[in-house]
Amino acid sequence: MINHIQFPNLGLEFTINRIAFSAFGLEIYWYGILLTTGMVLSVLVGLHLAKRFNINQDNLLDVIMIGGVMGIVCARIYYIAFAPFEYETVWDMINIRDGGIGIYGGIIGGFVFGGLACKWKNVDIGNAADITATCFMLGQAIGRWGNFANQEAFGTNTTSIFGMISEGTTRYLEQMAPSLAQQGIIVDPNMPVHPTFLYESVWCAIGFIVLYIHFTKNRKFKGELVCMYAVWYGVGRFFIEGLRTDSLITSSGLRTSQIVAVVTVIVGLIILLYNYSKLIKKKRKN
Repeated sequence: MINHIQFPNLGLEFTINRIAFSAFGLEIYWYGILLTTGMVLSVLVGLHLAKRFNINQDNLLDVIMIGGVMGIVCARIYYIAFAPFEYETVWDMINIRDGGIGIYGGIIGGFVFGGLACKWKNVDIGNAADITATCFMLGQAIGRWGNFANQEAFGTNTTSIFGMISEGTTRYLEQMAPSLAQQGIIVDPNMPVHPTFLYESVWCAIGFIVLYIHFTKNRKFKGELVCMYAVWYGVGRFFIEGLRTDSLITSSGLRTSQIVAVVTVIVGLIILLYNYSKLIKKKRKN
C-alpha cells in the first residue's frame, strides 16, 4: 500500500500510503478523497456560475448530483466494458477504491443523465451544460492526483525532467512488459516513466482557467463551452493517451480514449465553426 516515489531529475522524493486513514474498520483511500474533493469544488464553482444566469441553485444542485452519481456509474461501466481482463466477482466490478474508471464514460453519462435531470427540474440545458463543462475541467484536474496516490495512469519510459519511478511503476511494468512488447512498446521497469496523470492534471487546470474566463467574459452562444471542452480535453487526451501503458484497447487494437478523443474534437470543432459562421453572417447583416 506504500510507495516510495522519486522524480530523480527534479531531486524530489515522496512516501505515500494509498490509504489515508481508517474509520470504523473501513480503509479510506486518497483516491476517493481526491475524487470527492474535485466533485465538491466543482459543485461550488457551478453554483457560483449559476447566479450569473439566475438559475435556481437548488434545482441545479439536483441536476449536478444526478449527473455526478450517474457519471461515476457510467465511468465504471465504461472501464469494465473495455478492461483487458475479466472480473472474478461482482464486488470487484463495483469496487473503485483501487482505481479503474474511464473518464469518457463519466463525461458521457454525466451529460446524458444531467440533461434528463434538467428537463425534470426545468433548468436551461444550454447554460447548465456550459457550467458543467467548465466545472468538469476543475474536477478532472484535482481527481487525477488520485492516480498519483495509487501510482497508476503513468506512461512509458522517459529521460525528461518529469520522469517518475516507484515500486508501483516498477512492479506494473515488470508484469506488463511482455504484453506491451507485443504492441511494439519496449519498457525498462527500472527506469523513470512519464507521469501522465500530472500532464493531464495540468492540461485540465489550464483548460478550466480558459473556460472560466471565457464563460464569464465572452461566451458567444449556449453550448459553446461544451464544444470548447470537447476540443480542449480531446486534443490533450489524444496525445497523453499515446504515452500511457495502461490504455483501454478496442478489439481492433486501437486505444479507446484516442478514438473517442478524435470524434469529440471533430464534432466540437464542427459545431463551433458552424455557430461562429452564423454569428459572423448575422453581424454583417446588421
